[in-house]
Amino acid sequence: MSIQPLQSSRYDPGHDRVVPPDQRSAATGDHLPSAQRLRYPAVIVLCLTQLILVIDNSVVNVALPQIRHALGFSATGLSWVVTSYALVFGGLVLLSGKVGSIIGPRRALLIGVSIFTVASALGGVATTPAMLIAARVMQGLGAAMAAPGTLVLLMSITRPGPQRARAMSVFVLSIGIGAGLGLVLGGLLTTSLGWEWVMFVNVPVGLVVLVGVRTLVPEAPRAPARLDVGGAVASTIGMTALVYGLINAESQGWASPSVLVSFALAIAGLLALVLVERRHPAPVVPLEFFTRMRSAAPLLAMMLIPAGQAGFLYFAALFTQDALGFTPLQTGLSVLPFSAALLVTNLLTSRLATRYGERIIGSLGMSALLLGLVWMSRIDATDTFAGGLLGPFVLLGLGAGLTVAPLTAVIMHQAPPAHLGAASSLNQAMQQLGGALGLAVMTTVYGAAAAGAGEAGAISTALTAGVVFPLLALTLFATWARPSTR
Repeated sequence: MSIQPLQSSRYDPGHDRVVPPDQRSAATGDHLPSAQRLRYPAVIVLCLTQLILVIDNSVVNVALPQIRHALGFSATGLSWVVTSYALVFGGLVLLSGKVGSIIGPRRALLIGVSIFTVASALGGVATTPAMLIAARVMQGLGAAMAAPGTLVLLMSITRPGPQRARAMSVFVLSIGIGAGLGLVLGGLLTTSLGWEWVMFVNVPVGLVVLVGVRTLVPEAPRAPARLDVGGAVASTIGMTALVYGLINAESQGWASPSVLVSFALAIAGLLALVLVERRHPAPVVPLEFFTRMRSAAPLLAMMLIPAGQAGFLYFAALFTQDALGFTPLQTGLSVLPFSAALLVTNLLTSRLATRYGERIIGSLGMSALLLGLVWMSRIDATDTFAGGLLGPFVLLGLGAGLTVAPLTAVIMHQAPPAHLGAASSLNQAMQQLGGALGLAVMTTVYGAAAAGAGEAGAISTALTAGVVFPLLALTLFATWARPSTR
């Protein structure tokens, strides 16, 4: 299939055809005819894609003890079951976004989900540690290829205003539910069917996504250009090294040689990226995203929000299992109040954002996240689930529901049409970086405090340190974010 140049024709996402230049106003997601209704089946398929990518990490976490026993992992080697996926996903997502812009985001998504599905099947039949880690690397590659296209395609089939706000709310709901659902699903599958099914479960869902995308989701406009090889290499090295350093900082120490080398390599890669992108006509990472605080602040906030959330989920799992004696399944079920609160809030967020604007609603959500984390940081050894965790979980769920959709909308709306793929990739990359950063910082604080403060005291200290993440995000977003077209 030939790629149509943007200057001569463009794909019409509403009618599955290529249209001439004089009809372009109806071809882009920002100029859809007012009579066109929201395509809920297509939105649901795209959100299901995001859901399986989010679930994949948490669903595997619950099965780690069984995986270690079944395949003979060493204590240090077991961490690579989780790390390898995050490392490849975070390292390649910027490059894959550019590839998706060139070959078409729908095609890139189909390729990525196909790789992810095959890798999941291979992981389920793994008989050695090397086979499972190779499958996880392959899953990360597929996820990186698929993830940027979800937002680009979502933008292409919706128009600004209430329609897009509703679609964004469903998209964010899939992210929020994925974190809690993964723990519950992982506990159920591991207990009833065995660890292999935390991998096999992705196969039927992946096939549903593939059929759904091919049937319901039209291709979005492409941006044919020469691939920025220098920027691709620099961004991949920089992101991979940075994620690796953050993931291993707690276990190996921030001053360990491997972590320091990783951070040095990350700095070198990112500096090289800046130098290359300043001269390239079609950069992997358009530098204009970071030359103005109006566009840079929402992206930085998108990094800081997952930093706080990753810590709260991690330490909630520690406290419920170590202090309260919960089983893995009970731990997963304990997160449901967070997911339920997020679900309720998402039903209202699109209307609230349309009426009051993304900056007000997003700032309100970040304030709730900040207060929820402060509340949870007061936990002590005498607390029960109802007394120490239930209230913070509900407040954190309400905050997440009010935060991520407006924040994502601002990031995507401020991106020029030619850079939607790059904006989506940066959005995903910031979330990966933020989760790794938050967990690295908070687990380091936890480790330093554990000797003198005990389990509950160390968790409280770590969560107190994590309060800085939503606080900084709120400051950045409330100060510099500008509303999208409503």
